[in-house]
Amino acid sequence: MPHSELGEFLRTRRAKVPPELVGITSAGHRRVSGLRRDEVASDAGVSVEYYRRIEQGRELHPSEQVLASLARTLRLTVDEQRHLYALAGVAWRLDEGLASRPVPSELLTLLDSWKEAGAIVLDPVLDILAMNERAKDLFSGFRSTRNLLEMVLLDPAARTFFVEWEASAEATVANLRASADFAAVPTRLRQLMATLRRESPHFPELWARHDVRPKMHETKELLHHHRGLLTIDFHAFGVASAPGHQLLVYHEREPFLAPSQAVPPGISLG
Repeated sequence: MPHSELGEFLRTRRAKVPPELVGITSAGHRRVSGLRRDEVASDAGVSVEYYRRIEQGRELHPSEQVLASLARTLRLTVDEQRHLYALAGVAWRLDEGLASRPVPSELLTLLDSWKEAGAIVLDPVLDILAMNERAKDLFSGFRSTRNLLEMVLLDPAARTFFVEWEASAEATVANLRASADFAAVPTRLRQLMATLRRESPHFPELWARHDVRPKMHETKELLHHHRGLLTIDFHAFGVASAPGHQLLVYHEREPFLAPSQAVPPGISLG
């Protein structure tokens, strides 16, 4: 019989699902723990023979629809769903509910504890879900901080704030391509795309380039409306507790002082 990691994974998962969870009332002793193959197939809406083929390693690439049904029947966690799709060689996407869920409270507490670093949480369509006080100060010259791409392309403040505005616009659109593919968020994504196409003369051309480039690390010069020119190091991280979301953390570089600008010993700046 063919060997398959996908089949073995499914067998271990169905053994963990109590029949009662899928509406099956047990009558007497059951020969298997958890669900039988026919019960999984029936609840997932596939034929028993087809499901048997998957478990036996004779079907290695079930469709996204079949995988979604099996994930629901087997009550898979988010991490287990990602693993299931990876074993089947299918790109896994968050559903709309997971993509738009609130930022975990533990992450918000961590952001608020950072006094020397700014931090922003983005969802898959670059909506800004959370900012700590340092980040709020950095972007205080913008009319709205709802969505990063709207800030870069639609807010008049962006042209002076981002010293290299064209590069920032290109990078942010490429980040949307990389991030939005992670999640099935049709409603919000369609709304955002319509707004950008309607109000930004630059977005259609940038989107048509099909550049796909997630944020990782970059250094930018930003012209703050009160504090002047700033050099900022940005680092981007995936959020394990909220798949598809990004945590942007930044730190301001200390301004360089030439020897002639150095403060003489004993002179106070405060």
